[in-house]
Amino acid sequence: MTTKKHDNYECKKTIMAVHDAMDVLNGKWKISIVAALCFNRKRYSDLLKDVRGISGKMLSRELKEMELNQLVKRTVFDTQPVTVQYELTPYGQNLKTVIKNLAMWGLEHRKQITGK
Repeated sequence: MTTKKHDNYECKKTIMAVHDAMDVLNGKWKISIVAALCFNRKRYSDLLKDVRGISGKMLSRELKEMELNQLVKRTVFDTQPVTVQYELTPYGQNLKTVIKNLAMWGLEHRKQITGK
């Protein structure tokens, strides 16, 4: 019985942790934005191109939320016109492994479904 209680506790703890992570990464766009920032910092206009289908208003909203959650850092350069770049914070860099694993699963899933 002790093992069953322990397993139940671990299961609930895992589900709660996944729920917490999904609260931060929820929505259609955040994971794509993180993936776009995994390799280097990008300007707003580059993110808009890389994350296909996202509107400028939605990108701005998502970046602000991600900044509040300390996943993304926004840097404004004093240029004409003003240049704004976004990059993952050291905390946000922890998501690189998640993105890599998700991408590997996506490739495997595509093979599974298409047979190629």
